[in-house]
Amino acid sequence: MTAPVGYTLVQLRYFLVAAERGSMTEAAAQLHIAQSAVSAAVYNLERDLRVQLFIRRRGRGLTLTPAGERLQQQARDLLARAREVEREARGEGETLSGPVAVGCFVTLAPLYLPSLFSECTRRHPGIQIEVLEDEADQLVHALTSGRIDFALTYGLGLAAEPELRSETIALAPAYVIVPADHALAGQGSVELAELSAEPLVLLDLPHSRDYFRSLVAATGTAPDVRYRTRSYETVRSLVARGLGYSVLNQRPATSRTYGGGEVAELELRDGGPALEVKIATLGGVTQTARARAVMDLLREIAPRSTEA
Repeated sequence: MTAPVGYTLVQLRYFLVAAERGSMTEAAAQLHIAQSAVSAAVYNLERDLRVQLFIRRRGRGLTLTPAGERLQQQARDLLARAREVEREARGEGETLSGPVAVGCFVTLAPLYLPSLFSECTRRHPGIQIEVLEDEADQLVHALTSGRIDFALTYGLGLAAEPELRSETIALAPAYVIVPADHALAGQGSVELAELSAEPLVLLDLPHSRDYFRSLVAATGTAPDVRYRTRSYETVRSLVARGLGYSVLNQRPATSRTYGGGEVAELELRDGGPALEVKIATLGGVTQTARARAVMDLLREIAPRSTEA
């Protein structure tokens, strides 16, 4: 016979607030209850689970133990599922509402997020999408720390994180951009070796920079990186000014740049495998119904965004 669960959802909720605030006093203030109630709930939770969840230092607040860090995400997941059960019991399950925290790789954001917001507003007006735009490593950290429900990102760097699960929703082949008046602009395709004597404008983001460098290095030449920038659109503007060529993966709908110039896109005959656009989640976490609905929208949007 299975023993009954000793802890309560209220204990988990108080624990989460205490973990987020790093203080029993601040947690009590946020919850509008006595500090003794928060302390008792956390103490009883530790007793029921037979683990220490916090390191308590006088004057320095609370620090999660490894067991506390594991419970933090599990408690978020369990409370989210409990809210879904409550809505279903009340007959509110057909209407999705509430926040969904989405992480998005910076260069994917302008191509995916407008369509995502538009479709979500039309189909699920009760869902509020909260977006964290960042680089790959920061998105991984946000996932593992429970700050976001899932991430839209490239597969770069995900293989090193065994606790993550990912699903490929689109492929983004590498291509070259050159100034619109470049001698090769009209030929439609190119090999990187043909550009080896020209400076490279590098999109200088973690993992991305290594990927672009490896493409050039595979031709047996050393890239002449003359300019670096962390901005996708700045890369395009520099190329349009005739300051070099670049290699990118996402294609805007226009050849015009913020700086007013134009670039020409060339298919890359020696670009290797396409980058995978992925939805990444934390393994073992059951997504809420609203998060699953937003992920479904991304699966629909992805082919259209890749064709842009």
